[in-house]
Amino acid sequence: MNLERALPAAGRFGGHIVSGHIDGTGEIVRAERDDNAVWYTVKADSELMRSIVEKGSVAIDGISLTVASVHRDGFRVSVIPHTAAATILGGKKAGDIVNLENDIIGKYVRRLLTFDWEYKDPADSKITREFLNQYGF
Repeated sequence: MNLERALPAAGRFGGHIVSGHIDGTGEIVRAERDDNAVWYTVKADSELMRSIVEKGSVAIDGISLTVASVHRDGFRVSVIPHTAAATILGGKKAGDIVNLENDIIGKYVRRLLTFDWEYKDPADSKITREFLNQYGF
């Protein structure tokens, strides 16, 4: 790890936060050139769309991008020439299936705001101090 590029605790936190874990797939429904950029319209299911916000980030095939606009069943991103040339996005076209990853902060916020019916009270655990001592912990 390059420590010179590490985020200091007192530093400004900005940019996109993705982990490389795919949340699902989407389909490119339109790829249109606009001057030197390419606008991609991506269709995704409602579960993925719940965490995609305008001006937020989304990773498409591992490339973190800013979401330009959101609609009911998809979103749009603009890819600049450098990104198109340096990644596989430059070769993508309508009909291609892509891997999608939502911004991790959005996933955490959504998780915290959603009531968890599966929550188990730690007091109900069968792991006790005696159990741990019995097995050498």
